[in-house]
Amino acid sequence: MLLIGKGKVLTRNREEPYYENGAVLTDGEIIKEVGDYDELRKKYPQAEFVDARGGVIMPGFINAHTHIYSALARGLSIKGYAPTNFLEILEGMWWNIDRHLTMEGTRASAYATVMDCIRQGVTTIFDHHASYCQIPGSLFAIGEVTKELGLRSCLCYEVSDRDGEEKCLEGIRENAEFIKYTRSLNDDMLKGMFGIHALFTVSDRTLERCVEANDDLAGFHLHVSEGPNDLNDTLQKYGKRPVSRLMDRGILGEKTILGHCIHINSEEMDLICATDTMVVNNPQSNMGNAVGCSPVLQMFEKGILVGLGTDAYTHDMLESAKVALAIQRHNAGLPNVAWQEVTEMLFYNNARIAARYFEKPLGVLKPGAAADVIIMDYKPYTPFSHENADGHMLFGMNGGQCRTTIVNGRVLMKDRELTCVDEEKIKADICQTAAKLWKTLNG
Repeated sequence: MLLIGKGKVLTRNREEPYYENGAVLTDGEIIKEVGDYDELRKKYPQAEFVDARGGVIMPGFINAHTHIYSALARGLSIKGYAPTNFLEILEGMWWNIDRHLTMEGTRASAYATVMDCIRQGVTTIFDHHASYCQIPGSLFAIGEVTKELGLRSCLCYEVSDRDGEEKCLEGIRENAEFIKYTRSLNDDMLKGMFGIHALFTVSDRTLERCVEANDDLAGFHLHVSEGPNDLNDTLQKYGKRPVSRLMDRGILGEKTILGHCIHINSEEMDLICATDTMVVNNPQSNMGNAVGCSPVLQMFEKGILVGLGTDAYTHDMLESAKVALAIQRHNAGLPNVAWQEVTEMLFYNNARIAARYFEKPLGVLKPGAAADVIIMDYKPYTPFSHENADGHMLFGMNGGQCRTTIVNGRVLMKDRELTCVDEEKIKADICQTAAKLWKTLNG
């Protein structure tokens, strides 16, 4: 058993939200008890002690949409790459990278992403992978890395027609085989979804093949109306909007995640709500790609379950939340909106999204929940409690302040030292692999 104590415990459990001098007791993979530190220390003297040193003890963050395959792009400059629109960004950077991403590159990307997540207090990710250079086995390779380092993950491969039928069919098979594999494991650390890229790169025949191969085993994870080109392509080719096209193909549903959803209208929101489909907002990426602002406030009004992701623009979920608040207020022209929606997305809705795939409750510190606990090295200058904690997080805290990360009862980082991997060796290996990729991309 682990006793994580001597800190301010923010539970995200509305029944018992906060302990000023609290502790969390884990027993194996689950939380056994949450309460006052002195009482729990006296009750469980034999438990291994993890000292929070007056920091904030809280549930690990959940990233509901990211891309492992982009991890090797930091600092990369591709000759001739000067995009003027979203499609040029995809063709010049991201599709260019994934067309050259070998299995070695996929593994290196996974290691880099997972280590960053652990350092930022992210304990669960929903990843949307692409490596058109080598597709077969790519999800299994990522799964091996997440299992080795101890991160909870739900993985899929983005099927697309953009590189021809053979690659498309390989992506479909990779999804189907990985989903069946994770279902056979019955492991609450590793799950699978059926990935599809944006609709402007996917034909109706491919959608039919995806639905057939999935065979109702999992939900779909795809990009929807991220850029105007996605909307315009579907309208021109099929005479309907993207969400309607997905509805017609039976892809919407309670286990499906629609990433972005920027250029959707009220009728599409009604379809999303009626089918209980999930949406994940990625504000920093949307701003960086200049594709617009997702109508998050309207989706909340409609009753849609909207979560928060990063699209791999960052692994710091607090950074993503800060940007989400700013862009919604800027878009609305009102400085008094979006607070409730943004905090709900990160701290509660991401947990609700995770609950549709993982068995144990995530994103909360309470008995029976998964033992996913982080300690933030945050010593506030002003009063702190559950009543104003969100304000501290949006205006004072950042992911880099994470001191200790525990996932499924396993200590992955303690006092900022990774315990799950030889970090220096892995970093050197990643850097070598990235150098090979960069050389290939620049001829």
